[in-house]
Amino acid sequence: MLSITVQKEGRVTIFRCQGRIVAGDDAMLLRDVVLSQTDRGTTVLDLARVNSIDAGGLGLLLDLRTRTQSKGIQLTLVNVTRRVQGILELTNLECAFEIRATGEADSLPYHGRCSPDFFMSSICK
Repeated sequence: MLSITVQKEGRVTIFRCQGRIVAGDDAMLLRDVVLSQTDRGTTVLDLARVNSIDAGGLGLLLDLRTRTQSKGIQLTLVNVTRRVQGILELTNLECAFEIRATGEADSLPYHGRCSPDFFMSSICK
């Protein structure tokens, strides 16, 4: 089960997730909650309490990244657990996201090993 707490700080909306991001109703809930709050400059997904993610959850994160970018909104993942980080690395998706260790999201420089544009042009053609 996934629970989500929403915190707004200026132009930043932080979604604190707890549980599993997996295909199904929980993933759809996260998508709907995030997309209902895309009137801010930065969207932050705090994954400190996410204990697992599956292919459906990865697809959801990619979908959220695409949808927020199309609206000019920065999507940042923070406090990514070792397990989730390992899955992102195994699937070569760690460079598709801006990933930070802390919840401070204003003016964050890109942290991945390759730029999101490189990822999209190289993998998603």
